[in-house]
Amino acid sequence: MLEARNVTREFPGVKALDDVSVRFEKGEVHALMGENGAGKSTLMKIITGIYRPDAGAVYVDGEKAALRSYSDSAKYDISIVHQEIQVIPESSVAENIVLDKLGQFRGPLGGLDWKRINDTAQRYLDMVELDVKPTDAIGRMTAAQKQLIQIAKALSSDARYILMDEPTSSLTQYEAQNLFRIIRRLKAEDRCVIFVSHKIEEVLEICDRVTVLRDGRVIGTRDVADIDRDELVRMMIGRSENIEHLGRLDISDEVVLEARHIGRGGMFEDMGLKLHRGEILGLYGLVGAGRTEFARLLVGADRRDTGDILIKGQPAKIDCLRDAVEKYGLGYVTENRKEEGLILPFNVRDNMVLPILRKLRDKPFHISPRRCKDVTREMIGRMNVKAPSQETRVESLSGGNQQKVSIGKWLAAGCDILIIDEPTVGVDVGAKRQIHELIWDLAKNEGKSIILISSDMTEMITLARRILVFKNYKIVSEIDHLNDREYSYAEVSERIGAAMT
Repeated sequence: MLEARNVTREFPGVKALDDVSVRFEKGEVHALMGENGAGKSTLMKIITGIYRPDAGAVYVDGEKAALRSYSDSAKYDISIVHQEIQVIPESSVAENIVLDKLGQFRGPLGGLDWKRINDTAQRYLDMVELDVKPTDAIGRMTAAQKQLIQIAKALSSDARYILMDEPTSSLTQYEAQNLFRIIRRLKAEDRCVIFVSHKIEEVLEICDRVTVLRDGRVIGTRDVADIDRDELVRMMIGRSENIEHLGRLDISDEVVLEARHIGRGGMFEDMGLKLHRGEILGLYGLVGAGRTEFARLLVGADRRDTGDILIKGQPAKIDCLRDAVEKYGLGYVTENRKEEGLILPFNVRDNMVLPILRKLRDKPFHISPRRCKDVTREMIGRMNVKAPSQETRVESLSGGNQQKVSIGKWLAAGCDILIIDEPTVGVDVGAKRQIHELIWDLAKNEGKSIILISSDMTEMITLARRILVFKNYKIVSEIDHLNDREYSYAEVSERIGAAMT
């Protein structure tokens, strides 16, 4: 078994873990749950040698483990799928999968046996059902594809203890089910999977035991068979979850964004959509279906070959993201906030005003500090960002507050149309609800128009009042009339599932 005994770890001003003890046994799937900042990722990094504890230790099979660095974890048959995407963009898929064991693929003359490397990578790509080539460059792939490649890499290690930190954060429900089949097979092989997730339904479905952390302390460990959703939420956040239906939106007949005959070689052909004022339009589909790629064409992040975009009925010339924001009030909240949406070492204010620096000049070449502070103060209040000050570095905020900053900077830019890609990836149940209410309020009370891309079926059904289903870079179905009445999860998910299959 793998144990953390009386582990404590402090950072400046924060006790991330406070006397934490937990035991993970072979042949089980053990969940770690808690709100952002509860200490889950810190504990995972101590178990894998990335961090060292200030007190306590990690034990493997009853013996104290000498985990002085990440490379030491492999000696104890420990492997991890990190929450943050960690790949080498310039390298191939195969190189990323076998990176830590390249020495095993030496040929007879000392060089690397690339056929064996690619064949090995293909075997693990087949396991996670990812349709890419081992020789493909990883840099241009979506966050979800990179996540599956990270999972393939962890599987390739044949470790006894596999730690998965938010492994389904970018996956649809169907891709998650494939991952669960893999996890069940690992369990049958007497391996231990430590599963960190904010998705309660997943934990109840796949896990045997669950340990809940709150404010760096263990609240309790329970058998999943003996606990329900409500009790688990109370353990995590100290109160019951508010899950009432959000209601109707006041959707106008006015079309604020229209895409006509959009095409890009090898991907899209004759694609189109309409977005109305005050509407939340959902884009749903499997990894690689084309949702994010289509959104990037709309905002000019990638160049389209054919087609037209109209904003409020007028042709729009959008060649880059700056055009979208400054000329047409079209903002894009990327799915990968840590790499593309925010500059993590910068403070809250610098991130919040970044898209509008030219508007904040008081002289030709001088940015007004006072105006920057005023804009940031307004957006922190409007978005309910929990940060000690405007000077707080964004990387020190929780995932939920990072996402609020990521959305807030586009509102500060005056965007009336927002494309929001995976808004609640890696945030806890409490922060997820806040972000849902924020998105709803933007559409309901401020008349914003939102295209929502999400792999979370519950999130899609909760927020979207019309859903376009993507498959193989095509829109294969439109789920409409969702604003007319309250509807059940089962009803809408069945319609989406039928469209996708």
